[in-house]
Amino acid sequence: MRGQGRLTGEREVTVTPADGPEVTLHARQAVAVCTGSEATVPDIPGLRDARPWTSREATSAHEVPASLAIIGGGVVACEMATAYASLGSGVTMIVRSGSLGRVEPFAQELVRDALTAAGVKILTGETTAVRRDPDGTVELTLDDGRMLRAHEVLAATGRGPRTRDIGLETVGISGLEPGGWIDVDDTLRVPGTEWLYAVGDVNHRVLLTHQGKYQARAAGDVIAARAREEEPDAAPWGRHVATADHDAVPQVVFTDPEVASVGVTAAEARAAGRSIRVLDCDLAQIAGAAAHADDYRGRAQAIVDEERGVLVGATFVGADVAEMLQSATIAIVGEVPVHRLWHAVPAYPTISEVWLRWLEQYGRDAA
Repeated sequence: MRGQGRLTGEREVTVTPADGPEVTLHARQAVAVCTGSEATVPDIPGLRDARPWTSREATSAHEVPASLAIIGGGVVACEMATAYASLGSGVTMIVRSGSLGRVEPFAQELVRDALTAAGVKILTGETTAVRRDPDGTVELTLDDGRMLRAHEVLAATGRGPRTRDIGLETVGISGLEPGGWIDVDDTLRVPGTEWLYAVGDVNHRVLLTHQGKYQARAAGDVIAARAREEEPDAAPWGRHVATADHDAVPQVVFTDPEVASVGVTAAEARAAGRSIRVLDCDLAQIAGAAAHADDYRGRAQAIVDEERGVLVGATFVGADVAEMLQSATIAIVGEVPVHRLWHAVPAYPTISEVWLRWLEQYGRDAA
């Protein structure tokens, strides 16, 4: 059905179509809120009046602006800076401190160096004011008094939940407020209810398309199981839970070079009190990299949990490294012992020989 849907009671959704009468739907089992998220525009004086781009406009523009100012340094900011610089736009990024959030520092550095080499100007600071002039250009003022002008400005500073005006106030659950993220348990059900689920970005677990699809599969299965009065398989890594949201989230940053990562970073592992070993490899030293491209540059890092002897994190940086991410994801989810990985022989000459280099380093360190 197409229209504005609102919760109007327990297991009840009322739909207001663009034309025609309202229709009230009654669910026998469950209602799932899958309204996603939307780009947020920070409260910078003048920014909203300047009609800024968000990720939606940046990925659907029909013309390349002569210059583009990007407020933010996260994934969207770096991806759009890569794209528009390659299309000939003069790109300036205004970042508070580092870029790319929680990825490994070496990956941040390699992407930042590549953006600079592509002509992107990276300014450290905060935007304090924005103004769209009559000629259509945008003027930005930074906290240190610097000013810059661009033909378009992109606000790439995060996302917020799309939960306003969907009737959350009718559910009567403590902490469930319009405009806020919806907390769920690992079966994607809202605590305090037997029937309400929230799937995808809206639950703020992982804001990635593929992870939302993963959650949807788990939620669909558990709703069906509960409808049959079956006991859910809710133990970690069970059929009806989204355990990977915590321990094995794969993500690709589509910059040049690409960044592909899964699991925890070294800093996160240490902060959690894990005893770890960090394995590093220069991808340029692998025969498969030379076969893939001339002057291939990249780096890969693995995080091994010493107590359990399993991989808990991996980060790849380089051209087309996204295609190597699934092997690391499988190793983490399957908790494959490192000593067993010696028998997973990588084909020669491929970049996947990075696994052999990691294992050789692991063996040398252990010796």
